[in-house]
Amino acid sequence: MNSGQNPIDKRLFEQLVGAEHVRANEPMSAHTTFKVGGPADLYVEPQTMAQLIHVIRACREDDAPYFVLGLGSDLLVGDGGFRGVMVACPAGLDDIEVSGTRITCQPGAAIADVSRAAEEHGLTGLEFACGIPGSVGGAVFMNAGAYDGCIADVLASATLLGQEGDVFELPVEDLDLGYRTSRVRTQGLVVLSATFALAPGDKWDICAKMADLTERRQAKQPLELPSAGSTFKRPEGHFAGKLITDAGLKGYRSGGAAVSTKHAGFVVNLGGATAADVRAVIAHVQDEVQRQFGVHLEPEVRFIGEF
Repeated sequence: MNSGQNPIDKRLFEQLVGAEHVRANEPMSAHTTFKVGGPADLYVEPQTMAQLIHVIRACREDDAPYFVLGLGSDLLVGDGGFRGVMVACPAGLDDIEVSGTRITCQPGAAIADVSRAAEEHGLTGLEFACGIPGSVGGAVFMNAGAYDGCIADVLASATLLGQEGDVFELPVEDLDLGYRTSRVRTQGLVVLSATFALAPGDKWDICAKMADLTERRQAKQPLELPSAGSTFKRPEGHFAGKLITDAGLKGYRSGGAAVSTKHAGFVVNLGGATAADVRAVIAHVQDEVQRQFGVHLEPEVRFIGEF
């Protein structure tokens, strides 16, 4: 476990969150939307905000590498696994509270569930998020978006854990939300909660818009296969899917991973793919698009662990 690092004290984390919420050598293929990834040394599931803070502080004090995990989308974990502590939020930190036109959520809540909660309460603004496969924490981290909407449009504030272990709240204007980035990402902060400011709307109109977006997503995206969502960021002045299609790469395959024939912006797991397969497909697509069109495709997917 944790080769090359100081040994991780499993008992410490068991004391912090309970032994039933700590697992050694947990396969990350069970916790990522790609359905690939080797074992994490420790998989820790905080059940309260205080536990989450204590776990991260303990990792930092012990110099143990850690990663805060949401729903495992936009993530590729290497076949060799993750040497450190995987701090998983969805199992215990998924509360969603609605108060008037505001919704406050814990970081492990699915952003799609928040969208549905808004619909149930007749609140408009989060319809675009109804099919985003990530968590609230991840959505704030990368300013997730779809169909001309993004988190920056509806976020009011976020409560964060700083690098020094301090807890503070920032309004949306101080979070530096940009295209697939934020101050959370660039400064290594951890989302503890997020509050969205929505507007009253007609429940049936909201429902109809979400149904339309869901239908469009199902028609155009390979939702029937494991993936991490859009594999690449949108290059300025271009669309990644069109460049990949024009490069003749639809269906390009390495092992069990391939460029989707339904939407070239997605790399999918056809069955039995390894992280190395996925990475090989991504690298080939980047090389070919660069060679043919002189455009660099930057992955939206994050790579962690040992490949």
